[in-house]
Amino acid sequence: MSTDPRGPGADADAAPPSVTVARPSARAVEATPAPGRRRVLAWVALVTVLVVVAVSIAASAAARALAEAESVRDAADRVDRIADALVEPVLTDALLTGDAGASAALDREVRDHVLSTSIVRVKLWDADGRVAWSDEPRLIGQVFGLSDEDLEALESDGVEAEVSDLDEPENVYERGEGRLLEAYRAVRTVEGTPLLLEVYFRYDEVLERSGQLWAGFAGITIGSIVLVVVLLVPVLWRLLGAVERGRRQREALLERALDASAAERRRIAGALHDGLVQDLVATSFALSAEQAAAGRRGDAATAEGLGTVVGAMRGSIAGLRTLLVDLYPPNLVRAGLGPALDDLVRGLRSRGVEASATVDDDVVLDDDDLRLVFRVVQECLANVAKHARAGTATVVVRREGAAVVATVADDGVGFDPVLLERPEHGHLGLRVLADVAREGGATLELATAPGRGTRWRLTVGAP
Repeated sequence: MSTDPRGPGADADAAPPSVTVARPSARAVEATPAPGRRRVLAWVALVTVLVVVAVSIAASAAARALAEAESVRDAADRVDRIADALVEPVLTDALLTGDAGASAALDREVRDHVLSTSIVRVKLWDADGRVAWSDEPRLIGQVFGLSDEDLEALESDGVEAEVSDLDEPENVYERGEGRLLEAYRAVRTVEGTPLLLEVYFRYDEVLERSGQLWAGFAGITIGSIVLVVVLLVPVLWRLLGAVERGRRQREALLERALDASAAERRRIAGALHDGLVQDLVATSFALSAEQAAAGRRGDAATAEGLGTVVGAMRGSIAGLRTLLVDLYPPNLVRAGLGPALDDLVRGLRSRGVEASATVDDDVVLDDDDLRLVFRVVQECLANVAKHARAGTATVVVRREGAAVVATVADDGVGFDPVLLERPEHGHLGLRVLADVAREGGATLELATAPGRGTRWRLTVGAP
């Protein structure tokens, strides 16, 4: 007989995945958090990390934009003060004609009071786009032209500031200074001639300010998120625990209902076997005797009618006995596991499934383990009859060392093992089956996949 763990007719190269659904130590199982709870907590941790990362990125972008805006305003204010307090008081028309004294006075004022670690360049433009003066002498006298924004600034009293475009030709000598922020404002010579003052600031201050803003903004926000998550974790843990307890209670209630059903089946089976079936058997014997007597009297019609009745009654008795086996095997403890399993597979064969059961001679079980093996095999075969759409099924019970192993295999449609964790309607018995095996101190393993058959392996008495 085939005892291939993948089921009869399975391809040796296409073994379905295996998963253990119950373990010998119920205490060890209960001490470990349920997989569903671990999964939920893992998702919470992942979502928290993603939210923190997203908030950090958004906070960094917001801090950069805010810092740049503040730096632009600060640069504009500083240029305004530089123009009023330092540049305009020493600015004369002589500077425009190249007077060395006027240029030296402005140069001294700018180098002593304007240029610093944060300000790297100062330029003065006339209305024609010519650099009238700069702390970079190579720029003086060069003509680059003024943009529309520069011309508007030259005619207004406001200050404009923006990030410098170092690719422009007038910024050729600033390209080695890194990113810069430029601010410009119109100034007037003592004689009233308008010029455009342009001051270049290092962008490092923007970065420094954005870092400060990010630390303040993101620190509070991320800290709040983490605090909320930390406060919610105990609540979530308790909710998940309540859900898990509810699931266990439902399974326990279902298991009690199954136990009560088994007890009621035993009672009904006993009543039918000791009452109705015995009465029908006695009646069939009496009718058989009357049939024989009618035959001896030569009353063929009566004998034929009684024979028909006896045949129908014997068919009814056979049907009732099959029903008794489905309800509860009366020969489980008395006759042993082999005949009881034979009765089960006989019922499966009546549904068109080629089924067989084999129990090795050296298999010895106490009454509790005997009932456990029968109950698990009965439920597995019921699943074959209801869902598997199998052509063949085998039941093999053998001794492996100190343990007894019962294997139920079929070549049916199989199913997704996830049903054990999230059973659909009509499959809740699978989850209860695992609980029954665990509480009985047994190990129940499953190997199945859609379209690849099913194999259940129950190990009883393992150390």
